[in-house]
Amino acid sequence: MVLLVLVHVGVGAVWLGSMVYSLGVVQPRIGRLFGDPARAEDVYRELAAGNRWRVVALIGVLGLSGAALVPLLSDDHGDGWWWTLIALKAGLLIAAAGCFWWVSWRGWPARVFALPAELPALHRRFRVIAILMTTLISLALALGVVAAHQ
Repeated sequence: MVLLVLVHVGVGAVWLGSMVYSLGVVQPRIGRLFGDPARAEDVYRELAAGNRWRVVALIGVLGLSGAALVPLLSDDHGDGWWWTLIALKAGLLIAAAGCFWWVSWRGWPARVFALPAELPALHRRFRVIAILMTTLISLALALGVVAAHQ
């Protein structure tokens, strides 16, 4: 069970850490370095290329490991509050996965075919979605910690 917990927490931490690094370091530096949104877009595309399925796998491992932990931990923590926390955590992770779906299958195609004048608005929209995803993942991680100590 310890290995399963480590996998679950580790994968969640990787997802959260990569989101925070992207928002706090990568995106601002690319914006400053290139200035022109059209030139920066080439770098964003290069960084994003091939990562969709890695994140899908990460979300899958997070969901499967969480689902596997529930029956193992519900006997020790299975009161009403624990189930509420777990349901909220699952809902937050599903919402974050939904945001990722939008980014991958709606947002990126729009960016690829966007005119240069459309890029600043798309960049702002992506930033808002990224902040939302980071918030959802952070809250889910916090709820997991609270549930573990119930």
